[in-house]
Amino acid sequence: MARTVGPLMSLDASGSVANTITFSRWKGRSYVRQLVTPSNPRSALQLSTRAIMRFLSQAWTPDVSGADMATWDSLASADAISPFNAYTRNNLQRWTQFTSPTQAYPAAEVGTGPTYTTPPASTAGVRQATITGTVNVLNDGWGLMIFRSLSTGFTPARDNLIGLANISAGGAFVYVDTPLVPATYYYNYRSITTDGVMIAAIGETSAIVT
Repeated sequence: MARTVGPLMSLDASGSVANTITFSRWKGRSYVRQLVTPSNPRSALQLSTRAIMRFLSQAWTPDVSGADMATWDSLASADAISPFNAYTRNNLQRWTQFTSPTQAYPAAEVGTGPTYTTPPASTAGVRQATITGTVNVLNDGWGLMIFRSLSTGFTPARDNLIGLANISAGGAFVYVDTPLVPATYYYNYRSITTDGVMIAAIGETSAIVT
């Protein structure tokens, strides 16, 4: 960072030039520095944690209610935080142990997964793969975890989860995995129940992305 005098032939300046340098003020002094674009960490574990957080945020209002909501209210009161924060914090802690999210606290970790009229399948496209399927009977099902690898026969783990699909009784689900570079991608799936159980859905599928 360098202090400037009369920057840009003026008494003051702000903003960036040619995506290279930026002018601003600090403690009443004008300065110029190299323009730096903040990084967006994309490690495998960071991406999987974001996938869990995205699913939890979308599922909070429509899925968690009644007696389940009361359990988060109680936990939140004990810790002086909001029920939503209690729900996300607890479920993210569960994920560090490769344990699926739950709608209730504490999780009983029981339940029966959904059955599928059309099991999850992966269809290749240009720089993307689309995961689709249809639920027949929901039972205690809540969502579908989607894991991805460049190697066949892989084992689902925290560092290869890429996303979760919301599922419903008699409903079709769609998840688009993008952007991808051309390659053959392998997918594996786990159904999760409302009470924190992870169940193998089907075998591995693949997609040759162009």
